[in-house]
Amino acid sequence: MNDDARQVQRTFLLLTLLSTLATSFIWGINTLFLLDAGLSNTEAFAANAFFTVGQVLFEVPTGIVADSRGRRLSFLLGALTLLISTVLYLVMWQIQAPLWGWAIASILLGLGFTFFSGAMEAWLVDALHSTGYTGDLEPVFARGQVIGGAAMLTGSVAGGFVAQITNLGVPYILRAIMLLAAFAAAFVYMRDLGFSPARGIKLSTQIRQIVRASIDNGLRNPPVRWIMLAAPFTGGVIYYAFYAMQPYLLELYGDPRAFGIAGLAAAIVAGAQIVGGLLVNKVRRLFVHRTHALLIATGVSVVILAGVGLTRSFVVAVGLIVVWAMMFSMSTPIRQAYLNGLIPSEQRATVLSFDALMGSTGGVAQPLLGRVADVSGYAASYLVSAGIQALALPFLFLAHREHAGSDVIEQQES
Repeated sequence: MNDDARQVQRTFLLLTLLSTLATSFIWGINTLFLLDAGLSNTEAFAANAFFTVGQVLFEVPTGIVADSRGRRLSFLLGALTLLISTVLYLVMWQIQAPLWGWAIASILLGLGFTFFSGAMEAWLVDALHSTGYTGDLEPVFARGQVIGGAAMLTGSVAGGFVAQITNLGVPYILRAIMLLAAFAAAFVYMRDLGFSPARGIKLSTQIRQIVRASIDNGLRNPPVRWIMLAAPFTGGVIYYAFYAMQPYLLELYGDPRAFGIAGLAAAIVAGAQIVGGLLVNKVRRLFVHRTHALLIATGVSVVILAGVGLTRSFVVAVGLIVVWAMMFSMSTPIRQAYLNGLIPSEQRATVLSFDALMGSTGGVAQPLLGRVADVSGYAASYLVSAGIQALALPFLFLAHREHAGSDVIEQQES
């Protein structure tokens, strides 16, 4: 890796560190924050579902912004939007706002994250290629995962214990401060390399061209299509399983006010994410095809989610969650390398945003799972989550049958 490529990677890791640290301050206590604001379980996960609605509505439009106006601009808009929505969350909490208020704030929060999704990954891949980097992408994505896990570990533990010694609103203030730092870092260090925003073309024409090409390289491209169609059955479950973990582990622990345990639970997931990221290079050598790794990781995750629902032991539940997080963290860089190997640069951000949109659509299951938790308990909701995630397996098998060029790990390494 030459010096220019190293600088690109350092910028990517810095932005990953700051943005993940900013968001993770509230990951350990977000559900508790919503319940403290007077919402029921169903309403709390409905608020999370409106966050998903924001992602579904804005994923592709913000991807088009990144592909037509620049990935750096998209990241800056994301940091600014998340800052505004975080402050709005604090206001909603202070005034004990009704559900419709949380719906607006959550949709705005979803908009902020859509400016990040697709744009950041597209910026990294194109910038690395422009600097002459010819290596595999998994090691770079894995390093980002390790840094993100470390940031999540720090932020979630800090957020949980800060909430315990102060109140549930302070972690949101810390989040706003770190978002300002992420905005400043991107403004100074991030430059669009290997990609030039189109000039002299009407925006409406650009949008039509990008959308058409993105569909051709996305849903009309079978290897990409099957991976995308699997996403709704994993994306929504991942969101629910993570956020329901906070009150569920407190229930198993036996102390509903032990906010530090909720933050520690998120930190355990972060630690598993770090270990999983470090193991990616070794794990992928066990497979000839990337889709084999994705099939096994998803199948194991289904079994683990069912196990979380069946156990009544706090220790066993934590252990299962560690393994579940490692499956997710090891499979994510492999999935990213698979998709990026099939997408042209000009539509990369939009196609990746559309992929994120597909994952976000699975979030509509969150109110349903929250309702199951209200009626039958969190354990039952994890069993239902396992059933939903199992529906992703047939699509991953169909992706394997396409024999895509980026599926063969040995071919990429040679």
